[in-house]
Amino acid sequence: MTARFSDLSGRNALIIGGLGFIGSNLARRLVDLGAYVTLIDSMNPLYGGNMHNIVDIKDKVTVNISDVRDRYSLPWLVTGKDFIFNLAGQTSHMDSMTDPFTDLEINAKSQLSLLEVCRAYCPETKIVFASTRQIYGRPQYLPVDERHPIKPVDVNGINKAAGEFYHILYSEVYGLRTTVLRLTNTYGPRMRVKDARQTFLGIWFRKLLEGQSFEVWGGDQKRDYTYIDDLVDALLISTLDPACDGKTYNIGGSEILSLRETAEMVIGNRPGATYETRVYPEDRKKIDIGDYYSDYRLFETATGWSPKVGFVEGSKRTLDYYRDNLSYYL
Repeated sequence: MTARFSDLSGRNALIIGGLGFIGSNLARRLVDLGAYVTLIDSMNPLYGGNMHNIVDIKDKVTVNISDVRDRYSLPWLVTGKDFIFNLAGQTSHMDSMTDPFTDLEINAKSQLSLLEVCRAYCPETKIVFASTRQIYGRPQYLPVDERHPIKPVDVNGINKAAGEFYHILYSEVYGLRTTVLRLTNTYGPRMRVKDARQTFLGIWFRKLLEGQSFEVWGGDQKRDYTYIDDLVDALLISTLDPACDGKTYNIGGSEILSLRETAEMVIGNRPGATYETRVYPEDRKKIDIGDYYSDYRLFETATGWSPKVGFVEGSKRTLDYYRDNLSYYL
């Protein structure tokens, strides 16, 4: 796989949301490949930015503490960049319902500002936008492919849909090189574990390592999961492959697991660990999507990508990381 990414050596990459979970893992890979990497992050405590995420590469990257909503700093930050990984976002579905205007600013308005700046200052730059499977809402059929109707069940899904439509529109109308990836339950080292704002797996892993029982709401809902290394591969491939320009793809995992099966695999990493099943809370049930798993064959056929890390191995790697680093994420 490394040979496939050799063209990244010596190139200038900008990662928006670069101190977060996905951005920092991507930064580490880009540094290893010889790219020059700039990271932008607001370091808002409600989101995923964490300086410990880059502790081993801090002298090999440039860090700029800036908010994607600050459109006046964007021209200076994007100029001269070969690739922009647009990963910043408000990810909490409940937060989007209680504070919809902040979600609108980050996931929709700021995306339009970024694209306008890129159109003016770096029209040749390749932009990869991280969207979410949440835009589909409750699946009408499974697995969910890219032709599935867009029918979000929360404000976050609506605003993320707007953000990705802006990216595709600017490709079709202005010729910007954009690709949209719809992500599914990404997990791995450096994910947020202090709460469930990024994914429920974070709080499960934390409680497991603290010797506490964790809660499984419902239990029968089916999910697929993407290990972070597999997602980083997909981000790099979509950056380099011109066939991906102007396209939207699902990214997912190869295993379909119920939440109960997922919990059993998680506690299998720690003898004596337990979990409790409870009825899905009514306030959350209104925006729950039920079963969901992705059909990622369109991206697989176009690029040759496929997920390589299964959930048992991925969860083991994740827990191994937090055994040594948990204190930095609490």
